[in-house]
Amino acid sequence: MPDPTNAELVARWKDEQAPLLPLLHDFHERDGHLSEEALRAVSKGLRIPIADLFGTVTFYHHFSRDVGGLDRPRVCNGPVCTMRGTEVLIASLRAAGHDPHVMPCPGRCDQPVPVIHGGTVLTGRTASTLVSGPSPLPPPAPAGVEECVFAGIRNPDRATLAGYRSDGGYQGLTRAVTTMSPGEVIDVIDASGLAGRGGAGFPTGRKWRAVADAPGGPKTIVCNADEGEPGCFKDRVLMDHDPHGTIEGMALAAYATGAVRGFIYLRYEYPETFDILEGAIAEAEAAGLLGDGILGTDFAFDLMVRRGAGAYICGEETSLLNSLEGTHPFPRNRPPFPVTHGYENLPTVVNNVETLASAPPIVVHGADWYRGLGLGDHAGTKVISLSGDIARPGNYEVPIGLPLRDLLHVLAGGPLPGRTIQAVTMAGLSGGFLAGADLDVTLDEPSIRSKGSFLGAGGIMVFDDSRDMIRVTRESMEFFAEESCGKCFPCRIGTQRLVERLEGDGPRSVEAWVDEVTDLNEVMKKTSACGLGQAAPLLTESLIRYFPDRVRRHVEKG
Repeated sequence: MPDPTNAELVARWKDEQAPLLPLLHDFHERDGHLSEEALRAVSKGLRIPIADLFGTVTFYHHFSRDVGGLDRPRVCNGPVCTMRGTEVLIASLRAAGHDPHVMPCPGRCDQPVPVIHGGTVLTGRTASTLVSGPSPLPPPAPAGVEECVFAGIRNPDRATLAGYRSDGGYQGLTRAVTTMSPGEVIDVIDASGLAGRGGAGFPTGRKWRAVADAPGGPKTIVCNADEGEPGCFKDRVLMDHDPHGTIEGMALAAYATGAVRGFIYLRYEYPETFDILEGAIAEAEAAGLLGDGILGTDFAFDLMVRRGAGAYICGEETSLLNSLEGTHPFPRNRPPFPVTHGYENLPTVVNNVETLASAPPIVVHGADWYRGLGLGDHAGTKVISLSGDIARPGNYEVPIGLPLRDLLHVLAGGPLPGRTIQAVTMAGLSGGFLAGADLDVTLDEPSIRSKGSFLGAGGIMVFDDSRDMIRVTRESMEFFAEESCGKCFPCRIGTQRLVERLEGDGPRSVEAWVDEVTDLNEVMKKTSACGLGQAAPLLTESLIRYFPDRVRRHVEKG
């Protein structure tokens, strides 16, 4: 069958919701790149000024403008993979006749080193050992630990509708739409203490209630599955092995808020996950769990997947909304907030995968059950993505309030043989480092914030005593400098200045260097427009706090 023409591709999408990204992906996959002819067809068909479209397309990492660009191997240069052999793998690919280039962390820190080749993700250390395969399942829960989102994920066929329903799947949605009012669903989520698990930690029930009470419509549920924070790969395992958990959570949110449409905004680097989600949505629609007349009621909810194209800033909820709408994915000024002015300037819930997947078990088991999963006064659980210099990397669902050292040394087996843990990052990279006595924190926001960091999305990378913390910090800051959207100058310029200081530029006096970097840190934290510029300085701030001797040698050496 011949490939569709430009006109046919445009006609396929121009009347659909959020059409730009899927249309660009169709052109990209048909041609292997985005030609000027294709972009002009998109510009005309969607009535987007050609200059705006060029600016948007070139903002994303994975839309290639070069012939054959789609098939050019892209190799992770994130912190963990850099330690585990990125340079060796690139050399091996070149020797095998490929022309690889690097990409930011694609969310496989538990499987170094990942390569995206066309529409396939491969992992391995050399060109000849690269293999494809599913996301690793989380290790079994320790005795006495009850899980929420991982409770059924290890069961066979959990990714299918039949397997999901055989273990209680869609009981929460059924109970909600047949026996509960929307307000009662929100009351249960609110009473459970569930807070956003994507980083911000905003109370989920309060967000849902704000959208339910907001005037205007149609209302929208958006699942933020753009898991772009280096060191985070928990949402990938949830979607790969338990896709209906996220779908059911979105349907619950829609029922509670009065939303009639939803989007899963999936990061580009999860191509296999895209197919899994599309298949699960089709199953749910055929079973009357999505679409019109859900479970024989007048509740209707349509769900679509939209795949990003590689931009860290799209993990910020307002940048994500702009990306969905087909505009340049800059963060929006707030207020107003998405709960009243979100997708198409209408009331919108934006929650991440883990948050939404937590909702169905809460509706089934109750608010008190969920609160009881935490330790002490803390409510619920948190999935931690653990990687780096640790014996057993992977995803661990732990009670909120668990000591960090219990995770590192008991659950994950401690450092590699003959090594000690020098530092860990928190919130992927965004929380900076913890080291020394501050490794005695517990895994909850109050404890970690008291040390100048935060738990965030729950990515933790471990660095043992063989690692140069100046190099680790420089490479991490280079990531933020590359991913800065450029909208505000404190972040755009500040990240670059910090990279230069970590490369050896700047004052030759230690005191002057520290003063200058500290001043940059403070200005960025106070004046940057979004979380990227506010969080990046935590790397250099914690470097100075924990490793003053290494900073001194760095400055004196120049």
